[in-house]
Amino acid sequence: MIALSDGPMKMLANLAAFQAGWFACVLGGSLFGGLAVALIVTLHLAWLGRPGEWRWLLAFAVLGLAVDGSLALAGGFAFPDDTLAIAGMPPWLWLLWPLFATLIHHSLAWLWSLPWLAVLGGATSGPLSYFAGARLAGVELAPWLLPVEALAWALICLTLSRRLGQAPALEGRAR
Repeated sequence: MIALSDGPMKMLANLAAFQAGWFACVLGGSLFGGLAVALIVTLHLAWLGRPGEWRWLLAFAVLGLAVDGSLALAGGFAFPDDTLAIAGMPPWLWLLWPLFATLIHHSLAWLWSLPWLAVLGGATSGPLSYFAGARLAGVELAPWLLPVEALAWALICLTLSRRLGQAPALEGRAR
């Protein structure tokens, strides 16, 4: 098994893999996106994954089905007519959720100890990702969708911050 060096190389590889997967899903659709995400997740778990990290990926897959599936069924997304949709949304949209989960313990690990920044990041980056993805994939968004996604991602990031944001004790710090 190939191991990446610790530190910035892991973070950059993690970010690059996520971004490549995002583009594969948004521009390539469900088949190409599915193949890309399967490859990225497999490589992620083999090279960067922590023991039991697959549970986080599975949990985010379920969360994505619940959140975006509900919003799709409520009419938040209007996909092109030829789009394969399961539970109201195409698989490529759903695959972005476990792909995001590959960042949680790696590239975004630093963020969870800063709850205010995590909430702000979720509330802005989440909707921006949906907006950009919709523009590139020819998806129309209901006017209410981006504010709802902002709230959802702010809450998701707040929850992650509360769950994972325990700052390590500083060595040599006076008590």
